[in-house]
Amino acid sequence: MLLVRAIVRPEKKDEVLYELSTAGFHAATVFDVVGRGKQKGIKVGGIVYDEIPKVMIMTAVRDEDRDDVISVILRVAKTGENGTFGDGKIFISPIEEAYTVSTGKKGL
Repeated sequence: MLLVRAIVRPEKKDEVLYELSTAGFHAATVFDVVGRGKQKGIKVGGIVYDEIPKVMIMTAVRDEDRDDVISVILRVAKTGENGTFGDGKIFISPIEEAYTVSTGKKGL
Protein backbone atom coordinates (compact mmCIF):
# COMPACT_ATOMS: atom_id res chain seq x y z
CA MET A 1 0.00 0.00 0.00
CA LEU A 2 1.10 3.53 -0.73
CA LEU A 3 0.06 6.96 0.46
CA VAL A 4 -0.08 9.49 -2.36
CA ARG A 5 -0.01 13.13 -1.25
CA ALA A 6 -0.53 15.62 -4.04
CA ILE A 7 -0.21 19.34 -3.44
CA VAL A 8 -2.02 21.19 -6.23
CA ARG A 9 -3.36 24.62 -7.08
CA PRO A 10 -6.78 25.23 -5.47
CA GLU A 11 -8.43 25.78 -8.85
CA LYS A 12 -7.31 22.27 -9.93
CA LYS A 13 -8.75 20.43 -6.90
CA ASP A 14 -12.17 19.54 -8.29
CA GLU A 15 -10.79 18.44 -11.65
CA VAL A 16 -8.11 16.25 -10.05
CA LEU A 17 -10.65 14.63 -7.73
CA TYR A 18 -13.08 14.04 -10.60
CA GLU A 19 -10.42 12.45 -12.82
CA LEU A 20 -9.12 10.28 -9.98
CA SER A 21 -12.66 9.06 -9.30
CA THR A 22 -13.26 8.45 -13.01
CA ALA A 23 -10.08 6.33 -13.04
CA GLY A 24 -11.46 4.25 -10.14
CA PHE A 25 -9.73 6.01 -7.23
CA HIS A 26 -12.72 7.31 -5.28
CA ALA A 27 -11.33 7.67 -1.75
CA ALA A 28 -9.47 10.86 -0.87
CA THR A 29 -8.84 13.22 1.99
CA VAL A 30 -8.60 16.87 1.01
CA PHE A 31 -7.51 19.89 2.99
CA ASP A 32 -6.29 23.42 2.41
CA VAL A 33 -2.61 24.12 3.02
CA VAL A 34 -0.20 27.00 2.48
CA GLY A 35 3.44 26.91 1.58
CA ARG A 36 6.08 27.78 -0.93
CA GLY A 37 8.35 25.90 -3.26
CA LYS A 38 11.67 26.55 -4.91
CA GLN A 39 10.47 29.94 -6.14
CA LYS A 40 10.42 31.17 -2.49
CA GLY A 41 6.97 32.69 -2.83
CA ILE A 42 5.67 35.38 -5.14
CA LYS A 43 6.91 38.98 -5.24
CA VAL A 44 4.35 41.60 -6.20
CA GLY A 45 5.87 45.05 -6.20
CA GLY A 46 7.85 45.25 -2.99
CA ILE A 47 5.81 42.64 -1.15
CA VAL A 48 6.78 38.95 -0.99
CA TYR A 49 3.96 36.46 -0.45
CA ASP A 50 5.59 33.30 0.87
CA GLU A 51 2.51 31.43 2.05
CA ILE A 52 0.81 30.47 -1.18
CA PRO A 53 -2.60 28.74 -0.89
CA LYS A 54 -2.63 25.14 -2.13
CA VAL A 55 -4.74 22.01 -1.66
CA MET A 56 -3.40 18.66 -0.48
CA ILE A 57 -5.14 15.56 -1.79
CA MET A 58 -4.27 12.32 0.00
CA THR A 59 -5.25 8.87 -1.16
CA ALA A 60 -4.12 5.38 -0.27
CA VAL A 61 -3.61 3.01 -3.20
CA ARG A 62 -2.32 -0.47 -3.92
CA ASP A 63 1.31 -0.65 -5.05
CA GLU A 64 0.26 -1.71 -8.54
CA ASP A 65 -1.91 1.42 -8.94
CA ARG A 66 0.94 3.84 -8.26
CA ASP A 67 1.73 4.78 -11.87
CA ASP A 68 -1.94 5.21 -12.81
CA VAL A 69 -2.63 7.62 -9.93
CA ILE A 70 0.53 9.61 -10.59
CA SER A 71 -0.30 9.83 -14.28
CA VAL A 72 -3.79 11.22 -13.60
CA ILE A 73 -2.52 13.85 -11.18
CA LEU A 74 0.35 14.96 -13.42
CA ARG A 75 -1.94 15.26 -16.43
CA VAL A 76 -4.73 17.15 -14.69
CA ALA A 77 -2.90 19.37 -12.17
CA LYS A 78 -0.53 20.90 -14.73
CA THR A 79 -1.41 24.40 -15.94
CA GLY A 80 -0.93 25.02 -19.63
CA GLU A 81 0.79 22.70 -22.04
CA ASN A 82 4.20 22.87 -20.35
CA GLY A 83 3.14 23.55 -16.76
CA THR A 84 4.52 26.35 -14.62
CA PHE A 85 6.08 27.06 -11.23
CA GLY A 86 3.60 26.43 -8.45
CA ASP A 87 1.68 23.62 -10.15
CA GLY A 88 2.43 21.40 -7.18
CA LYS A 89 4.23 18.30 -6.01
CA ILE A 90 3.43 14.61 -5.52
CA PHE A 91 4.86 12.61 -2.62
CA ILE A 92 4.68 8.81 -2.36
CA SER A 93 5.14 7.02 0.96
CA PRO A 94 4.72 3.39 2.01
CA ILE A 95 1.86 2.45 4.33
CA GLU A 96 2.67 -0.36 6.71
CA GLU A 97 -0.91 -1.06 7.75
CA ALA A 98 -4.39 0.40 7.34
CA TYR A 99 -7.61 -0.40 9.20
CA THR A 100 -11.24 0.54 8.63
CA VAL A 101 -12.49 1.97 11.92
CA SER A 102 -16.11 0.80 11.60
CA THR A 103 -15.26 -2.83 10.89
CA GLY A 104 -11.73 -3.21 12.21
CA LYS A 105 -10.85 -4.79 8.86
CA LYS A 106 -7.21 -4.56 7.83
CA GLY A 107 -6.26 -3.27 4.35
CA LEU A 108 -7.67 -0.80 1.90
